[in-house]
Amino acid sequence: MSGHPQLPFVRRDVLEISPEFGELRAREPITRIRTETGDEAWLVSGWEEIRQVFADERFGRSHPCPESAPRLSNNAFAGGPTGDHATERAVHDSMRRLLAPAFSARRMRSLSTRVDLLVNGLLDRMAEQGPPADLHERLSAPLPIQVICELLGVPYEDRGKFRAIAEEMTDLSDPARSAAAQARMNAYSYAIVRSKRERPGEDVYSDLAAAELPEHEIARIAGGLLFAGHETTVNQIDYGVLLLLRDPAQRDALARDPGRVPGAVEEIMRVAAPSQHGLLRYAHEDVEIGGVTIKAGELLMLATFAANRDEQAYADPDRFDIGRESLNPHVGFGYANHYCLGASLARVELCGVFRALFPRFPDLRLAVPYEELDARADRLTGGFTALPVTW
Repeated sequence: MSGHPQLPFVRRDVLEISPEFGELRAREPITRIRTETGDEAWLVSGWEEIRQVFADERFGRSHPCPESAPRLSNNAFAGGPTGDHATERAVHDSMRRLLAPAFSARRMRSLSTRVDLLVNGLLDRMAEQGPPADLHERLSAPLPIQVICELLGVPYEDRGKFRAIAEEMTDLSDPARSAAAQARMNAYSYAIVRSKRERPGEDVYSDLAAAELPEHEIARIAGGLLFAGHETTVNQIDYGVLLLLRDPAQRDALARDPGRVPGAVEEIMRVAAPSQHGLLRYAHEDVEIGGVTIKAGELLMLATFAANRDEQAYADPDRFDIGRESLNPHVGFGYANHYCLGASLARVELCGVFRALFPRFPDLRLAVPYEELDARADRLTGGFTALPVTW
């Protein structure tokens, strides 16, 4: 065994990232590590270097020998190779062309009124039921779930079913369990897509139903959209609330001035790190990035959460500042042709929450000591099992 740093790194504070990421980045923004599965990989933690990888089409999610490929974790959904090595780029490009209109910034802005109605309705029910409350279950989870159901064309009454499947998909310990859950999510989603061929609607699954892609790719895309379309936003809401509760001056400034909300959302996306799993890429040929030669077939871990705290890109990068002015956008949504299609949707939802929450509940605070929050380090997407608050 080599002496490479071994993942996972210890995390001492749920709002901070492990200090090893910063220490390694300061020495080498691209450096060798050993993953949780014992495989060697390249850790990319520099802001500029991670953008270069995102923009370079010589990196992808597939591997020519998937059975023997190095892995980032035991998670079936995001821990190893996915897609067909021969067709990955063509399928990716076709998917983006197909879905881009549905997730356009203009269409997402048109959702803003609907999101505001949903947020206010959830806050009304929270106020009626009184304190204390689990904000995770009262607001952070139901909002993105309802929005993604309406956008994709998924029955909202099925939320308990697909939430349970999504939970199993995030398992980091049992590859068979997460693989089986992913198969169930794809099958569930694809059944809805097939039904849209007979009864299409104004939704994304109806667009997928008309797509000229292999059926297994349509199923994979449909399942991935439903999973990613709610799971990550749930955690960003939780973490954004917690960041602001830890800084009452900025919380109060945000409540007084709704004009600060877009900047606050970008800073939440930059600083919040519900998970330290990272994104996975494989080199499809020998590539030199940042003076480092990465050989074909080698694994890269893109630590976007660490790149978002790169002192070469941001002044005082570990400080949470909703008024931060920077010319360098965060890489929480990726970059270039691998910029997240759902970025505008996430922004609309986060802006809706942080426009309304603290003006409505100016005395909102944690109902348990900060140290007692249950962070899910054993899950792909991290996050909390609950966020108890009172007011």
